[in-house]
Amino acid sequence: MSDEPAAPAPEPLAVRLREDGAVPWQPVSPRLVVARAVLLLAVAALPLAGAVVLAALVTPWAWLAVAAVLCALACGLWVVRRQVPAISWAEGPEELVIRRGRLFRSLVSVPYGRLQFVDLQSGPLQRRLGLATIELHTASPASGGSIPGLPTELAEGLRERLAARGESQRAGL
Repeated sequence: MSDEPAAPAPEPLAVRLREDGAVPWQPVSPRLVVARAVLLLAVAALPLAGAVVLAALVTPWAWLAVAAVLCALACGLWVVRRQVPAISWAEGPEELVIRRGRLFRSLVSVPYGRLQFVDLQSGPLQRRLGLATIELHTASPASGGSIPGLPTELAEGLRERLAARGESQRAGL
């Protein structure tokens, strides 16, 4: 046994829902706004086209449906533009913390020792925009998390770091 004192345990992040400047929060890519807006436009295209055809061929009252779809689309685009900048994440010495939301805020803390595996997902639109999503899996489905809209290179590096930290934390148990 050595007479050297044990190294002090690293301090956990003092995370808060509000921005306080103490935690190095990393934002997601602004290109996620484009990806979500394209998806929203694709979903709204069919009801909008149907309402326009109905209004042109059947009854002028269907123009109210066109206006309602356009209003819902505008509201959805506004929400997406506000929602994406509110997603951020931070790597701490013992945990990964994910923060999201403006009106309904959430803060998810996933200890590295609880990570079972880390997924990297990227659909066709995300690949086109150079984005990926990190999905964190733990033994409990309720305690995982995801970080959407990361640049692909950053997401690959983060996945490797998280997998290595999770493995080393589990080995220390």
